[in-house]
Amino acid sequence: MSLFGDGLNTAVQKAFTRAVPKSAPAQMRYLVKQLKGTKAVAQMLRISQRTVERYVKDQIKKPRPDLAARLEREVKARWQPQIRAKARHKAATTDGIVIDTRARIGYTAPIGTTDEDRLRHLTVALPPRYAARLFDAQEQGATDQELQQIAAEALKEVYFQDGGRRAGSLEEVRLTDIEHVEFDL
Repeated sequence: MSLFGDGLNTAVQKAFTRAVPKSAPAQMRYLVKQLKGTKAVAQMLRISQRTVERYVKDQIKKPRPDLAARLEREVKARWQPQIRAKARHKAATTDGIVIDTRARIGYTAPIGTTDEDRLRHLTVALPPRYAARLFDAQEQGATDQELQQIAAEALKEVYFQDGGRRAGSLEEVRLTDIEHVEFDL
């Protein structure tokens, strides 16, 4: 499970203007239309082409839980691409992104300071350049670890150093034992 990647996707999905299809047959019809055929959908969902056709014709209505989860994930990943792109662009250029996390946060600082990591719950508005970095990294297939590193750099600058007004000697911020992370545009 990709904590940071899924969190970014969920934040962007809040910008949707129309509801994602709810029923399995409607979701299947949407995917068939997007991928231009039942064969491609069958391969993507790891089911038979005949099964896809039966969903499209409303002959099957209730998928097994694992198929239902894959189906919903694939539909959400393709739903309203222009709205998704517009929301990402707005966050990356003007609005920024809000991160809400509960994690063990520590930092590397000069000797004689308290750099002991501790559990913190932070809700911080990050500037647009960090939203851009997060979305660009995600589009280029960054791992959750890489996304986490970008978020840690953002927290270092915005929360700990307050944009350069304090803690200037802070070297590195670490996020570990992440209990939860959520993003909002």
